[in-house]
Amino acid sequence: MAANSEPESPGPGRATRIGFGLFWIYVILYFGFIALVLFRPDVLSSRPFGGVNLAIASGLGLIAAALLLSVVYMVAARVVESPGGEKR
Repeated sequence: MAANSEPESPGPGRATRIGFGLFWIYVILYFGFIALVLFRPDVLSSRPFGGVNLAIASGLGLIAAALLLSVVYMVAARVVESPGGEKR
């Protein structure tokens, strides 16, 4: 009887790499927002969207981006992890 019956893992899978890539996209978006807060708060106080200032709109945009990136990951991971990499 073999002591280790599990196959060796060759390293992070494609789904993991996709997840990290999407994570870094979000980090760049977030730090762009933070850079605006730190260095150009006057830009965030403008109201280009009918009374809603840019700070609120961009904050909601970050939330929407996080939701969108999670859906992209969910779809990409399902395609990558399916047998043969084929769509289900």
